[in-house]
Amino acid sequence: MVSNPVHGLPLLPGTSFKDFTKTAFHRSQTLGYRNGYAIVRRPTVGIGGDHLQFNQLSQAELDELANKAPVLTYGQPKQAPPADFIPAHVAFDKKVLKFDAYFQEDVPMSPEEHYRIRQVNIYYYLEDDSMSVIEPVVENSGIPQGKLIKRQRLAKNDRGDHYHWKDLNRGINITIYGKTFRIVDCDRFTQVFLESQGIELNPPEKMALDPYTELRKQPLRKYVTPSDFDQLKQFLTFDKQVLRFYAIWDDTDSMYGECRTYIIHYYLMDDSVEIREVHERNDGRDPFPLLMNRQRMPKVLVENAKNFPQCVLEISDQEVLEWYTAKDFIVGKSLTILGRTFFIYDCDPFTRRYYKEKFGIADLPRIDVSKQEPPPVKQELPPYNGYGLVEDSAQNCFALIPKPPKKDIIKMLVNDNKVLRYLAALESPIPEDKDRRFVFSYFLATDMISIFEPPVRNSGIIGGKYLGRTKVVKPYSTVDNPIYYGPGDFFIGAVIEVFGHRFIILDTDEYVLKYMESNAAQYSPEALASIQNRVRKREAPAPESESKQTEKDPGVQELEALIDTIQKQLKDHSCKDNIREAFQICDKEASGYVDREMFFKICESLNIPIDDSLVKELIRMCSHGEGKINYYNFVRAFSN
Repeated sequence: MVSNPVHGLPLLPGTSFKDFTKTAFHRSQTLGYRNGYAIVRRPTVGIGGDHLQFNQLSQAELDELANKAPVLTYGQPKQAPPADFIPAHVAFDKKVLKFDAYFQEDVPMSPEEHYRIRQVNIYYYLEDDSMSVIEPVVENSGIPQGKLIKRQRLAKNDRGDHYHWKDLNRGINITIYGKTFRIVDCDRFTQVFLESQGIELNPPEKMALDPYTELRKQPLRKYVTPSDFDQLKQFLTFDKQVLRFYAIWDDTDSMYGECRTYIIHYYLMDDSVEIREVHERNDGRDPFPLLMNRQRMPKVLVENAKNFPQCVLEISDQEVLEWYTAKDFIVGKSLTILGRTFFIYDCDPFTRRYYKEKFGIADLPRIDVSKQEPPPVKQELPPYNGYGLVEDSAQNCFALIPKPPKKDIIKMLVNDNKVLRYLAALESPIPEDKDRRFVFSYFLATDMISIFEPPVRNSGIIGGKYLGRTKVVKPYSTVDNPIYYGPGDFFIGAVIEVFGHRFIILDTDEYVLKYMESNAAQYSPEALASIQNRVRKREAPAPESESKQTEKDPGVQELEALIDTIQKQLKDHSCKDNIREAFQICDKEASGYVDREMFFKICESLNIPIDDSLVKELIRMCSHGEGKINYYNFVRAFSN
């Protein structure tokens, strides 16, 4: 191409020259794809790479945009409106000042008191300057209490002035309707509010106490008259005082016997005993409240009374040598009443205090009588038979109709269609297995592994699926607690043992490198170091031995030359970023092969020129058999 750098000179020999540095004279690309949509791009360079000036703003337009002021277009900005007026009933809503006060009331008709001190609370409502006086209600005081003065504006003097919050302070007297109230203190909110308004508060005072109320708080004088213990004194002293014990009757030794709970009441006023049944919901028994009526219980009978039938014996003091008393009922001991042996395991707090004061027994701990359930029988699973997964086989032992094991739905949604692919070699003493290569696919959604062996022509080994999707157990794990291979176990140089076969990881794809960079915490330092070494080897120049080995294989050399030619011819093709992802989505098994029909559908959807002679030759060389095409080498022709 001949260009004239000096404008205005004619295009004549001697005034123009040929620029030999320019080698590309194609037109700029004006069509492209972004996020899957076709867009039109305005070219910025012309033929030969010369910059186009008509697609850019001129210097005059740039200066106009830089000096343009928004005031000339939109005018002066408007002033902000003034703040809204807030009325007092809104600003001071629910804000009340509280003062503690008292007033003195004369008592003319009582010989015990001459005056009475009544404590009140004075409330001042800031929203409307109203006040109210409320006296706390004292139970059984005999005085009308509560709201003494309802909420209203209170007059301060005869001129009609009303009380304001500025007139209230601690340590002052105020007169309301002829009664003088002494303000002694206020609450925290009132103190903060008055101090914020510049009012200096007086020190707080002590609340005056009512002398008659304090007199009533003193203990009454007790008159103690020595006398012998009799039943009347026992009745008057221990009336309504009952000892309560919790006991059980264990009858499990007899047929259909059971352990039942009871409540034993011992009445101190007459030394009588009562036994009550404890009913539980749906226990299947009639709701009889009492097992034994309240009565005195004999402990030791006389000799003649033992032989007499007790069903018709009227027990009196002549037939009984000793009665049951309170000291016979002790927590942790058994006693026999009417032929039944009751074991006392607990009592109420009043009974504990009584035994501490009366007998000096301070410690009556509760005894646990609940029957402990036998330990659950550990379910033992039968030995693993080797079919399917351990978790799936174990479901047959948990239910009659087995259910599939629960899956981690969140993990499956996050890692859907995420597959880590590795190139591995078989570690085997057989010479024919040394050149075999396998593609490991680790599915992050289910932690399953599949192995595919790419077919090699004239190798004598049928390639294809080597292992379907399944979880692989590590060799050192037990059957009861299997440990499966995870993403952190796969790195360059790692040895993976799959059902007795040992594989060595040789290489990874680009997605594995990106995944390891974003999830470095899952991998060991050894795994990260292997990836760094792999990146260094990629950046380093290829050794001469590899180039010689490539030259020896004419098929590989021909394929590489064809890929380089197509890369130069179609380097600006718009589909090179999406073609690999499209093939990987269709390759569910991550084998590197797709059906021929699916292959041409993907090429047609991505506008790949399959009618081109070079592309047809590349498809022929990548074909495997009649129905499969290796898309790994095909994609290389469309990548940088």
